[in-house]
Amino acid sequence: MALQKKELAVAALRNGTVIDHIPSQMLFKCVNILGLQRLGTQLTIGNNLESGKLGTKGIIKVADTFFPDAVLNRIAYLAPSAVINIINEYEVVEKRKVELPATVVGIVKCDNPKCITNNEPMLTRMEVLDAETGEVRCHYCNHTTNRLKANLL
Repeated sequence: MALQKKELAVAALRNGTVIDHIPSQMLFKCVNILGLQRLGTQLTIGNNLESGKLGTKGIIKVADTFFPDAVLNRIAYLAPSAVINIINEYEVVEKRKVELPATVVGIVKCDNPKCITNNEPMLTRMEVLDAETGEVRCHYCNHTTNRLKANLL
């Protein structure tokens, strides 16, 4: 019996950005953080795709859109394994991993009910203590949490 190679048929992207290797459970949170639901360009989202490293992964393809590094790095807290591919004329012209900034703003909700961010209309500001575990500390009240326990905005 001959082995057949099976591939996922997703249209090739002529120009734009591909965000690959997103943990499946974080895919739609990344979509929200990047504000992709408001874009008027072609958008392809794949979830629960097979991945040797992650088990399952998500992928986002955005046609004719190139994001600033600061925007793409906003998802690094949720998807530290994410890889950014910049596509030009169907060719990958740049490939890099997302980088977690030293401070995460407006993504993680502080778990301390007495924190000012839970009582006043203001963005949360978390300082990254450990990039690997996703441990962060609130800039305002010093409460700590990590990627597994964190509530997201």
